[in-house]
Amino acid sequence: MQPPQWIIEKKRDGQALGEEDIRQFILGYAAEEIPDYQMAALAMAIYLNGMSFEETRHLVQAMMDSGDVLDTSTLKRPVADKHSTGGIGDKVSLPLAPWVAACGLDVPMISGRGLGITGGTLDKLEAIPGYRTNLSEAEMIRVIQDCGCCIIGQTKSLAPADKKLYALRDVTATVPSIPLITGSIMCKKLAESLDVLVLDVKFGKGAFMKEEAQARELASTMAKVGNLMGVSVSALLTDMNEPLGHAAGNAVEVAESVECLHGRGPADLMEVTQALGAEMLVLAKVQPDLNAANAALDQALASGAALERYNRMVELQGGNPDPAALPKARMQAPLAATKAGFVTGVDANAIGRGVLLLGAGRQQSADPVNHAVGITELVKTGDSIQEGDPLLTVHADDADTLAAALPYLEQAFAIGEIAPAARSRVVERITG
Repeated sequence: MQPPQWIIEKKRDGQALGEEDIRQFILGYAAEEIPDYQMAALAMAIYLNGMSFEETRHLVQAMMDSGDVLDTSTLKRPVADKHSTGGIGDKVSLPLAPWVAACGLDVPMISGRGLGITGGTLDKLEAIPGYRTNLSEAEMIRVIQDCGCCIIGQTKSLAPADKKLYALRDVTATVPSIPLITGSIMCKKLAESLDVLVLDVKFGKGAFMKEEAQARELASTMAKVGNLMGVSVSALLTDMNEPLGHAAGNAVEVAESVECLHGRGPADLMEVTQALGAEMLVLAKVQPDLNAANAALDQALASGAALERYNRMVELQGGNPDPAALPKARMQAPLAATKAGFVTGVDANAIGRGVLLLGAGRQQSADPVNHAVGITELVKTGDSIQEGDPLLTVHADDADTLAAALPYLEQAFAIGEIAPAARSRVVERITG
């Protein structure tokens, strides 16, 4: 066994680390045999010098091996999941999991909480009265066997090295490293024992990756590493310059997700969700091509099968699936347009900051989340508006948070005289 500093020296000097180097370091760190300061030094060396695909693969494997792997052997259908890098109004997981479950997949979805201005799937689901996100692995499998899907939070035994390393990266300026991001995302997803993984890698003002080229590099790296590890992985590159859908918050996004399962969700949200679902069905060989996959998804909506799976999942996890049971904010206030024209842009970052100040997210990690607040009826790029028309409706619980949020919400809109050309939210498909 090498001293940890020798492994740090190798990466500091731009050399490739071997499988045993990485395994020894990560498992030693998870077992608290290697201190934070040495892990921080290695993380900075990786940040500065990068990693090859093979090194990144070994990093993912070591982080997986630091804990348990979900046993999906009792599931009879292809096991699939999707991961999103996050964005404003991104509630895709909520309608997607039951939708593809109705089409022949089993979906053991392990999700996270909000990070910065981006909302978290678990925070949204916990807006549902009674919904449990802390199921045991055995409970999770039973839910999937019944309805085909389950959405929970990361268990303590799943990839514990990632929890430690992520917290360390957050305070050592090493978060924006593609090998470390890949390790963090893929170790948790591949610990679900998947056959298929589809990635939704976002770029733009409301995404972690601001530039399209950055997002493309991350998507390609994750897809290639996943395929090297025996899982069928592909990625869709999607535009997050504008919020997804008409709602941002927690309860309001759950309500919009249910609208999707009725087949009447916002066009951009339906586009992204269906594109990811079709990709999952084809990758899992449940459908032969995208046309057949889209037809199957359309039928699952029209028949009510997707909505039925959602309702059943929520009930099995202790929740009330009726949107009328969702918490509601004490006050609603429209934000009026100050001039007529066409909406030429809606800044996702500004909307995200406004929604955060309403209380829908956390300014510090220990902050509680107000599930009731947020925004709805958000106009979209290309919409024609008149002076005084509502640009969105704010859902707030008090005048102070409303006053804090309004300046950000007001600056989110660009209005011009010419309607911009329509653009798909799905920009590119990337494979490994």
